[in-house]
Amino acid sequence: MSTILIIEDEARMRRLLELDLAEAGFQTLSAPNAEAGLDLLRREQVDLLLTDLKLPGMGGLELLQAAKRLHAALPVIVMTAFGTVETAVEAMKAGASDYVLKPFSLAEMRMVIERELDVRRLREENRSLREALGHRYDFPNVVARSARMQEVLAMVERVAATPSTVLLGGESGVGKDLIARIIHQRSSRSAGPFIKINSTAIPETLLESELFGYEKGAFTGAVASKPGKFEMADKGTLLLDEIGDVPAATQVKLLRVLQEREFERLGGNRTIKIDVRLIAATNRDLRAALEQGTFREDLYYRLNVVPIDIPPLREHKEDIPDLVNLFLARFAKQSSKDFTGIAPEALKKIMDFHWPGNVRQLENIIERATALAPGPVIEPTDIHLDSAPSRSQDSSAALLPEGKTLDQWEDEMIREAYRRANGNKSQAARMLGLSRNALRYRLEKIGIRDEPEKDTAD
Repeated sequence: MSTILIIEDEARMRRLLELDLAEAGFQTLSAPNAEAGLDLLRREQVDLLLTDLKLPGMGGLELLQAAKRLHAALPVIVMTAFGTVETAVEAMKAGASDYVLKPFSLAEMRMVIERELDVRRLREENRSLREALGHRYDFPNVVARSARMQEVLAMVERVAATPSTVLLGGESGVGKDLIARIIHQRSSRSAGPFIKINSTAIPETLLESELFGYEKGAFTGAVASKPGKFEMADKGTLLLDEIGDVPAATQVKLLRVLQEREFERLGGNRTIKIDVRLIAATNRDLRAALEQGTFREDLYYRLNVVPIDIPPLREHKEDIPDLVNLFLARFAKQSSKDFTGIAPEALKKIMDFHWPGNVRQLENIIERATALAPGPVIEPTDIHLDSAPSRSQDSSAALLPEGKTLDQWEDEMIREAYRRANGNKSQAARMLGLSRNALRYRLEKIGIRDEPEKDTAD
């Protein structure tokens, strides 16, 4: 039985939460202020902290920081009024797991708490699995001998059993679609539908109606009502691919669906409630999109509950021979050809390639080879690569200082600009051609805290 610590200065709300969570099977502790709450946190075993952001004395953000110093892995859910969403996002940056806007329903609160406890259990189990020697995961049509891919599959195995939202990251062609399907198939929703929608494949003006559906007469040409992808995925899983390219207006509606699990069709007034597990996928850096202002912070933190980053093929090349054999057998069967294997020289040619298109590109290359190869063995002349081979370390050294990665070089430039500007962030940002917010993010990333500006002469 999980123990939840409630810190809320309003006695009626505190008591209401105590009664409802006890009825849901949780043990509860409560305090009217941050100081009393921290005292309980030091003395008692707590599995989750639920706190208001606006408290007498020590504020919610200061409480959050103190709680994280005591228990770094403790999930924290903050409650905040509707008009202070920005403060809630700041709390999540400081380590909060999620936030709930007041007024909220008790059912919504229970759902958020259960989700965060599931994520905590998932992380603890995954940590234990990484410590277990020799444990390997094996899924149909997935090649993952490498340590990097085994880490991905370990996370997939654990997150599949939870209702948590998953954010899949990685370059195009790494297999995000396949991983999403595995999560669905291993979940309790496997008997339900698996629906996929690619936001870049649909015109911006039509994306909203595709997601949420529309009523008859909602726009010119809407001669009949049509359900959207969310309705079609009810009791199942919805994969929203290329989430980073969703327009701003649709991002607002997605946030509501994630928070409240309800929406209205385009042109309709009836509220539709759904039970959908959302998996989002992107090949973009959403943190960079936050800096540029093209992606909502609150939506990012709602999506980024369980992030799974799938590495590019060039970072787990030890999986290439097995992938080649898998694709070779598949396409040989489709073409009714009897292949006995691939020549060592042909495999070396494949191993030396950079693979900018990742596993999808490798699959296409093997399909082409099986279609054109004249004999039973794939020879080097049967391997037709689409672009230049892998860049060597010598060629990269001409672009970067010797022994430096791009990230290290960027960090050094930021430190140098900050030093030359004598700690003035506005001046340092101008030197680097960045916005002030973008510079602040990069400074925080390299461990330079956001302190008051130093005055310098321009």
